[in-house]
Amino acid sequence: MIRFSHGVDTSVGRVRRVNEDSYLAVPPIYAVADGMGGHGSGDVASRLAVEVLARAVMLRPLFSEAVEHALAEANQAILEHDGPNRMGTTITGLAGLETMGGDRLLVFNVGDSRVYRLAGDRIEQLTVDHSEVQELVIAGVLTREQARTHPRRNVVTRALGGGCTLQADQWLLPATVGDRFLICSDGLFGELLDEVIAPLLAAPNPRQAAEALVAAANDAGGRDNVTALVVDIVSGGADGPGTGLGKTGELPIDVGLVGLGLLGPDSDLRGR
Repeated sequence: MIRFSHGVDTSVGRVRRVNEDSYLAVPPIYAVADGMGGHGSGDVASRLAVEVLARAVMLRPLFSEAVEHALAEANQAILEHDGPNRMGTTITGLAGLETMGGDRLLVFNVGDSRVYRLAGDRIEQLTVDHSEVQELVIAGVLTREQARTHPRRNVVTRALGGGCTLQADQWLLPATVGDRFLICSDGLFGELLDEVIAPLLAAPNPRQAAEALVAAANDAGGRDNVTALVVDIVSGGADGPGTGLGKTGELPIDVGLVGLGLLGPDSDLRGR
């Protein structure tokens, strides 16, 4: 069974009045949801998404189909909750699975929040943005640099609450001890280039990394809500070079919404 350690930080930023980001940090599932404020109730949508996803935490063994089902349930919950103002949210994250072939990580994504992996000194974006500008980048119309400043860079092409049919991208990865993952909303990478993110992500422990990343995004402008959830693979799965953090990277974990009846001392679920 995979053992995780995590740290998280979130901020309303320097411009917005409401933080429409929510996050789930309850082993073995970690996720960030970024509510779409243009839809009227982004904070409600993101909170609903992580609350529904949290129900899958207690399933043992946890299979990819259970995560798919939880995402579909979250999509339906948002559609049913919808009032006169349409609302939606991105959601991205990872889940530790126990499969016949051993422990694996499932990375999932709907929208333009992201999951990165830091292995050694190399950072890699694992998810693909579901956005208009990403489609233009794939088509060769825009470069990645041009996409960062394009006027339609915030227009997503997939979201929870966007329709009855949900398309979530999924990737299955080995769980390599020492690897570190960053799950974040676009308020982070919208302000910071990958080459800035990488050294901050390599901080001594997950909490320090999360706090440094959010502070840097705010210092760079803080034009959007920003959430950074940093997750280390501490044990289980395969040994590998990774960051070499091991158990020394662990920190005490904040207790989140214990009233849900799901969360224990290694858990954190918040919507702000």
